[in-house]
Amino acid sequence: MYPGTYAAQTPDRIAAVMAGTGETVSYGELERRSAQLAHVLHDGGLRPGDAVALLTENSLRALEVYWAALRSGLYITAVNYRLKPDEVAYIVNDSGAAALIVSAEQAATATALRVPAVKLRLAFGGAVPGYGSYEDTIAAADDTPLDDQPHGATMLYSSGTTGRPKGVRPPLPGVQVGESAEGLVELARVAFGFNTDTVYLSPGPIYHAAPLRFCGAVQALGGTVVMMKRFDAEQAVAAIQDHRATHAQFVPTMFVRMLQLPPEVRDRYDVSGLRVAIHAAAPCPVQVKQKMIDWWGPVLLE
Repeated sequence: MYPGTYAAQTPDRIAAVMAGTGETVSYGELERRSAQLAHVLHDGGLRPGDAVALLTENSLRALEVYWAALRSGLYITAVNYRLKPDEVAYIVNDSGAAALIVSAEQAATATALRVPAVKLRLAFGGAVPGYGSYEDTIAAADDTPLDDQPHGATMLYSSGTTGRPKGVRPPLPGVQVGESAEGLVELARVAFGFNTDTVYLSPGPIYHAAPLRFCGAVQALGGTVVMMKRFDAEQAVAAIQDHRATHAQFVPTMFVRMLQLPPEVRDRYDVSGLRVAIHAAAPCPVQVKQKMIDWWGPVLLE
């Protein structure tokens, strides 16, 4: 299961939308653009088992890079853009990334990096010195899927450690991208009820494991991702209403901030369509969880 499955069936179905701006990418577009980027990466010399690093704030381009890597047998390493340049460079170098894709919003960090092993550098959303144009490069690429599309994987870096962060490099599954679902996709389908009708609100930073991988799981199952540029309490509640979100994922601090909204603001929004609110990453105080259940109903899943 991957976006190409749904692009063939319902190419105009929305694969992702940015809350606030309304920018969208359809399954047909996601399939085409990720296939084009897969060609660019292959032509740039990357082969199964190699890595591509991604430095970006929340952006729909991140999902294109994710799927280009996963359909090419590559590891994708999403890097925290809030790190200092030397910290970012350490992760890029340690991952062995042969390609680095950055957002123009991260130009100051991107231009300061010392990453000599990177062979291919692309920037989207504007010009960045030393980087080719992501948009122009993929526009010129073939959009026919590669004949061989081995399933890649994420290689993310731990933060709960002393010293330098450690990369988690799982073995590649050894199947084609559309042949078998990874464990998280099956968990999302069975435990959380993700399917083609899912509208998933993702308010967290895309460089984190859960936002990146759960967004991927939603698209592996044909649903729609609603991505926030950054978390804001009222905007999150508004997004649940405006996009008729069925699923969402939060950390307890986000619950606290939403509960701090004045009652008249909270009552302004209809959140009755929300079926599952996943929360993770930190202990949730009992009183916070109870207040969220009182507000949203018994939809919280820890």
